[in-house]
Amino acid sequence: MQDNGNSWFRNSTFIIAATVILLFVLWGIFGIESLGVASSWAFNFMIATFGWSFMLGVTFFVLVVLGVLIGKVGNIKLGGDDSKPEFSLVTWFAMLFSAGMGIGLVFWGVSEPIWHYMAPPFGEANSAASAELAFRYSFFHWGIHPWAIYALVGGALAYFTYRKGLPMLISSTLHPLIGDEGIEGGIGKAVNVLAVFACVFGLATSLGLGSMQIGNGLHRLFGMTEGDGLTVGIIIVITIIAIISTMTGLHRGIKQLSRVNMVIAIFLLAMVFILGPTLFLLNNMTHAIGDYFQNIVGMSLWLDAVGGNPWPGWWTIFYWAWWLAWAPFVGTFIARISKGRTIKEFVIGSLLAPTLVGIIWIGIFGGTAIHIEHFGGGGGIVEAVSVNEAAGFFAMLSNLPAAQLLTFLATISVCLWFITSSDSGTYVNGMLTSGGNIDPPRQLRVVWGAMEGAVAAILIISGGIGALRTASVVAGFPFMIVMFFMAYCWLKALRAEV
Repeated sequence: MQDNGNSWFRNSTFIIAATVILLFVLWGIFGIESLGVASSWAFNFMIATFGWSFMLGVTFFVLVVLGVLIGKVGNIKLGGDDSKPEFSLVTWFAMLFSAGMGIGLVFWGVSEPIWHYMAPPFGEANSAASAELAFRYSFFHWGIHPWAIYALVGGALAYFTYRKGLPMLISSTLHPLIGDEGIEGGIGKAVNVLAVFACVFGLATSLGLGSMQIGNGLHRLFGMTEGDGLTVGIIIVITIIAIISTMTGLHRGIKQLSRVNMVIAIFLLAMVFILGPTLFLLNNMTHAIGDYFQNIVGMSLWLDAVGGNPWPGWWTIFYWAWWLAWAPFVGTFIARISKGRTIKEFVIGSLLAPTLVGIIWIGIFGGTAIHIEHFGGGGGIVEAVSVNEAAGFFAMLSNLPAAQLLTFLATISVCLWFITSSDSGTYVNGMLTSGGNIDPPRQLRVVWGAMEGAVAAILIISGGIGALRTASVVAGFPFMIVMFFMAYCWLKALRAEV
């Protein structure tokens, strides 16, 4: 039952989720060592025992979404047959991309290719071969697979909400199995609490990591001293701005910030493409795209059981667990803004288009960094990334003409990505803890915005952000199981409609 008034604080999902989150925060404050040990043990056990299931599961989700794209259901609308999209195509894409990948690509767009270059999955480090592997695996980790996870959750939720008239709750996607009563019954509450847990801690972790990156940018621009004090100050400012933005609603705050940020991001891409090694970037991206698609099946299932290489667990399985843990947040937000789109439109916009943008982003920024390190005699990027991944992006920019201008714009961009991510997460948590209300009460949005910022700040101070990151990723495994049932229910409903 949707909460349209001020009774959200009596919503059982809100009470349970807030209590669980509070307990974890207290654990992080007063028992950070034991939290670190417990979360590391749980994660290592999950990777060692169920790593194969992540590889098979995410591959299955890719096949499901591609099957929906090429099947006979493409013209079905996410809403009534006469419904119209709520947002223009450009605005819709800017919003879904900002929520889904924006801040992550800024953080890892340079650092991940550099890591694979200096510590490849196999072969010689710091070589031409490791440079090629760097792009193959970076495209793989930020390409079709993560967006298929988001598209499955978002498509199923938008379908059952706008087409079938159910509340916007993750549990609504299981309606064919659990019925009306089950949506907010015991099973439904467990699923929705898991979604809120993953959303809050995933956002808190990203707030912490992203604030460190903003701090690095401010250090390079104004000489500010990096450390917990600056990071916490950034979190407080970003949280306040995000709360103000979320109070204005989707059609003002998130919408306008997302559009402005896409303009800045495109300008940054164009500037680095022009000022950087342009011909190398074109040649390298062309080769890397072919390398990615030629090896996508092998990478999707590579575990090296005979050789015992731990690399897939360190990178691919960790990423899949991370994207699965983020799926309730990103999927719900994409569903919320996708009313009126056809299923074919939705899948192209939430799977293929973001994959292309991610390839261009990593190809230009990561490609420039690799060129500087491999052909330019070293520009300090490897050293910077080895110490702090947050510094990779700015270290690359410092090697280009107009470095100060580019660093300034990049810092602004990171701030905007952050605000839109926090804003979107606040909106999603509001929906999930108000009975699926697509316009959750403002007070509830303020509560979740403040809670997300507080969790991030407290864990930065206590040194628990790494442990929390590992703990939140553990949530990816149970949600993957939920997604198997979700895929079954969505396909069953679509088949019945056809």
